[in-house]
Amino acid sequence: VARPPQRPVLPPPAPPPVPEARPVDLDGLAARVRDCRRCKLCLTRTNTVFGVGSPRAPVVFVGEGPGEEEDRRGEPFVGPAGRLLDRMLFSIGFTRDQVYIANVVKCRPPGNRNPDPDEVATCQGYLFDQLTMIRPRVLFALGRFAIISLLGRTDAVGRVRGRVYEWRGIPVVASYHPAFYLRQPGFKKAAWQDLLTLKKLLDQAAPGNQAAPGPTAS
Repeated sequence: VARPPQRPVLPPPAPPPVPEARPVDLDGLAARVRDCRRCKLCLTRTNTVFGVGSPRAPVVFVGEGPGEEEDRRGEPFVGPAGRLLDRMLFSIGFTRDQVYIANVVKCRPPGNRNPDPDEVATCQGYLFDQLTMIRPRVLFALGRFAIISLLGRTDAVGRVRGRVYEWRGIPVVASYHPAFYLRQPGFKKAAWQDLLTLKKLLDQAAPGNQAAPGPTAS
């Protein structure tokens, strides 16, 4: 008796591709940044500059990008502007290890030029992941590129500072970059005013106190 033709045995369907695992901690994210080759800055960097400070910091200071010394050491704000930032922190009762310091771009733009828009757009997701993981009570934006990334404002810093904004529910104080004060020491009064605003927001948002207010910008 003729047997019916056997049906071919098909292999089981391939499993769906596994999405790229998102890091669940700052160390995992830092490892991704070290291996990042998403933009042209990876071609000229010495070290990536991820961030430094406490993962439970009440405030994150956000700068622009690494300079020459930061690129060499792999740590943000370690040159002259960083030493001024340390003094600014001390003036309101903080040390570097009690806050968190990060930049919008994690690799040094050659010659300390401004980061290109595509470099900012490519890299700022790392910053946003850092902020989401730390979830500080306040953000302090140091200079134009931090303000652009956190607030989407392209106005001159002098037109933006002086009010409290918000990034994903976190109050943001917009201020000048410390390097600006080194060039224009006559503006240091503005630095002190912005630091006092930061201190007030931190006091308001401290555990047991009323939550910090939302944005006052129009």
